Formats: sequence, structure tokens, C-alpha cells
Amino acid sequence: MTDVLIVGSGPTGLTLACDLARRGVAVRIIDRRAAPHRESRGKTLHPRSLEVFEDLGVAGPVLAIGTPHLVFRKYFDGAHVSDTDPFAGPGPLTGSPYDSAVFMGQWQIEDILRDRLAGLGTTVEYDAELTALTQDEEGVTATLADGRAIRSAYLVGCDGGHSGVRTMLGIPFEGSTEPEQSMVCGDVRAAGLGRECWHQWFTADGDAVMLCPIPDTDVFQLQASLERDERGEPLPPSLESFQRLFDLHARMPGVTLHDPSWLSTWRVNVRLAQRLRSGRVFLAGDAAHVHPIAGGLGMNTGIQDAFNLGWKLALALTGRAGTALLDSYEEERLPIAALTLEITTDRLRHVLEAIKEPGNGTETTLSAPIGTSYHWSSLATGDGTGKLRPGDRAPDAECAEADGGPSRLFTLMAGGRFTILGFGTGTPAALRGTAAAYGDLVSVHTVDTGPAAGGGSGSAARDAYGITGDALVLIRPDNHIALITPGDDPAPVHTYLDGLRR
Repeated sequence: MTDVLIVGSGPTGLTLACDLARRGVAVRIIDRRAAPHRESRGKTLHPRSLEVFEDLGVAGPVLAIGTPHLVFRKYFDGAHVSDTDPFAGPGPLTGSPYDSAVFMGQWQIEDILRDRLAGLGTTVEYDAELTALTQDEEGVTATLADGRAIRSAYLVGCDGGHSGVRTMLGIPFEGSTEPEQSMVCGDVRAAGLGRECWHQWFTADGDAVMLCPIPDTDVFQLQASLERDERGEPLPPSLESFQRLFDLHARMPGVTLHDPSWLSTWRVNVRLAQRLRSGRVFLAGDAAHVHPIAGGLGMNTGIQDAFNLGWKLALALTGRAGTALLDSYEEERLPIAALTLEITTDRLRHVLEAIKEPGNGTETTLSAPIGTSYHWSSLATGDGTGKLRPGDRAPDAECAEADGGPSRLFTLMAGGRFTILGFGTGTPAALRGTAAAYGDLVSVHTVDTGPAAGGGSGSAARDAYGITGDALVLIRPDNHIALITPGDDPAPVHTYLDGLRR
């Protein structure tokens, strides 16, 4: 019997598979498709997802291909109005090494994650369509279209908005779907158009055509308002329709679109699963929530679902955690999903009005990140420091370890274990005792006992966390703060870790 069966090999499923496999969990991932797709789809990785990918060991390949600080070039009624880098100011996440979203094709992201997964000894099983599932107290039985049965301790549905897993569980997918298509999209090549920016053409009527270059290729992702026939009915996406829409709105006769490799439509779909867990089966990504594309949050929300769930499943499988920790997945991620639906709906409404004025573009959908804190969670205990409190995402900062060597907090946190940071000279004894008691469940580090990297008092990490004096900071495997306690008192840390078995 495998430990975890993942249904669906998009970014959510692949992120979860990588996280589980690196922990030594026996994981299988299946997909009903015959082979990987080559479509740009979700093209925006936000800084929090880049932090997740750094922890998983794939940020390097992503940054080697993707484009940060992509310029948004805006036109109005055919005339060039402005060029804008939406991430030109301070980064959207405090204490992050990533100051910009990164733009690249979804198929490129999936390629990188599949390569990482293969390096961990697991490959995606294609032509494997789930047709039925049953579960009991010991595990889940998944039946495939070819008659095979896969037995697993847990199953996670990452199989998209039309999730078969969710349907088989009978979980309502509550919300609404607009009856009419809202946009056409696709991947095309564009002879005569520069690739140095994301071209966005808008009109006073709110119509739009946008062409975003997919890096390391000669492909553009096209998004456009609908073309309608003489009866006002929307025409299906086609190269000919794309060219007519481009000519109408861009007014650049020297540019020719050709070689479409993906043609699709999109409509506003706002739905949320009533629950994210049913016994030993979980939902993540679009299988759990779908929402407007404003801000490019769909793929990112799924990646963060996976990062929240992976360590919890791994601890449950090794007997180091009980059902309460597994319940915390829904407790933490369902409110985030609901908030994402609300905010993206509002952002879409706002951008559709904003683009009717010259100089405005899709950057109006980009604002503060969603889902970086779990203050309400049962896993967030105790008081904060005034700057951070339990449940917050743990920020990065330069630090000096006990031996005086320079480091980064994210480097110390990497690897998927609980991290305990000891700030000050009074913490080493508490850290040694905790490490002896909990073994490889924890990674302990004394920081800021001497000069920081580059000299000084070692205050960069202290300042990021708002810490004065000696303190212990317990950080979860998904890099959220669990608790903060005085540096000479490890008892709250021990109580927290022991409590995971409930």
C-alpha cells in the first residue's frame, strides 16, 4: 500500500508530491491525460510561491527561465500610453528575497517540478483516470478506468475545477458560474512584435487584447475580449479570430499572429468546496476553489494548499501527529480560499472599470498578498512580539549563527522540519535539550550571538522578528510561526510538539 495517492499532476499535485517525496513518503501521482500539456495557462508565480519553491529546491531553475519585473506596456485606443513595472517599489512580502512575481508558462513550471520529483524517485503515471474511490478506517481504494486498484493510506484530489474526487465524495462546490464566456485565450506566435514587455491594449469600451511573452520561447499568451457574430453570439477561439481582434484593438498592421498551440475560452467561475477533508481524502487547488483570474492567484493558492498539507500528512504517517493536525489543513486553508474568492471577484470588477481610462492595466489587480497568516489557527499559540505573532509567515533575514558565520534564516529553515531559532547567548542549552528530545523532528539554530554578516550587532534577524533579549522561535515546516517564548524556557516548545499527537 502506498502512503499517499495524488490525483492530478498540475502545479498543486506536483508541489505536494515533491514535498512528500523529499520526506521519504511513498507517494504516487496519477493523471488521466496521456502526456504533459504544453499550454501557458497560469503564468504568474508570486513571491510566496517562490519561497515555497526555494524550500523544495526548485527556485533556481524557475528563476533561470522566468521573467521578474516584467514591464506592462499599456496602449489606449491603439496609442502607446505608458510602461509600468508593477513591482518596481518595495517587494509585496516583508522579509522576502523575492521582490517581484515571476512570469513563465505553466507547462515550464510543471516541467521543473516533474524533474525535481523524478530526482526524488517518483514519476507521474499518465493514462490513469480515477473512476471510483472508497475508504475505510485503514485507507483508501482508488479504482482506475482500466480496472486497476490502488490502495493508499491517504488520497488527495488535485484534479481541477471539474474534480472527479470532489464529485465522488459528494462535497458541494458552492458558488456561481457566469452563463456566458468572458474571454478567449491561447498561445500564439507573433511576427513583428517585441518580446521585452507584456503588451496590453485597451479601449474606452473596456475591450482588450493582451499578449504576454512566455520566456525562453517565441510564444505569447493571448488574452482578449470576445469576438461576436452578427447576432451578438460569441465566436469560438481561432487564429483568424485572434488576428481580427488584434487588428481591431492594437492597430499594428505589421504584426501577424501564427502557429496557435492552445486555443481556449474563460468564464467567471467563483466556487468553493464546502469542506476540504472527508476522512482520509483531501482536496487542494482548483478541486477545492476556483475564482476570477484577477491577480493571477489560482495556481499560487494551490501551491500554498499543497505546502500546508504535505508536512501534516507526513507527520501523521509516521505517527508523530494525530487527526487534529490533519483537521488543521481545512481550518487554515478554507478561510484563505474564501477570502481569495472575495478579493479576486472585487479585483476583477475593479480592473474591468479601470482599463476604460488611459494608463491603467492589469497591474491594478496586484496588491497585498493573500494567505500569508493563520492567526485564527489552533496551531498558532501564545503571544507575539509586536512585529510578528503566531500564525504569521516567518520572514527571511540575514543572521549570524553561533559560530559567527553569516547565513540567512531561510537557509536555516529549509528542509521541511520544525525549526527552532534561539536568539541570544542564553538559548543554546534549551536548544540542545530540545534537539536531544525530538531528534530529526526539529532543526535547531542559535542566531545573533555575535556579529552579523557584514559586521554590526547581529540585529537584522532580531529586527525582522521584533525580538529583544533572549527568545526561542518555533517555526513550522511550512515556515509559519508556531510560537515565541523566552529563551531560557523550552517548555512551551515541548508542549507544542507533544501536542501534535492529539
